[in-house]
Amino acid sequence: MSAKLYLIALVPSLILLPACSTLNNLKNSLTVYKIDLPQGNPITQDMANKLKIGMTPSQVRYVLGSPMVTDTFNANRWDYVYRFTAGTYAKAAGINSVTTPHLSLRFDNGKLSEIKGIDTLPTEAPANILSKDGGLRAEPLN
Repeated sequence: MSAKLYLIALVPSLILLPACSTLNNLKNSLTVYKIDLPQGNPITQDMANKLKIGMTPSQVRYVLGSPMVTDTFNANRWDYVYRFTAGTYAKAAGINSVTTPHLSLRFDNGKLSEIKGIDTLPTEAPANILSKDGGLRAEPLN
């Protein structure tokens, strides 16, 4: 009798065991698509080292691009921050979200007078994720 009970318990569990992996695959296929979201300019130490005290705002913009944050109350301060939020494709590629330390610049009389945060910047640019959409595969402007 105990062999029958053992067999009755074993057969359904063997039948239902593959369903666990099927449910896991189903759960992964029903997740919401999230876009890879890069925000700001990825700035490295090499790029920031090109800055020189006394440069004009247009020269700084040429070297680093437009700042991510311009202070509303003080137009003479520019902050460069880069944040990458990994979405579906980046996570599938094994790339995690990135937030780099920010670079802060101050201008006096139309000339660069102060640079803060160069030593905290990364030495390499964060990885770029190309879009899976063929129409969006453009290289970033330098």
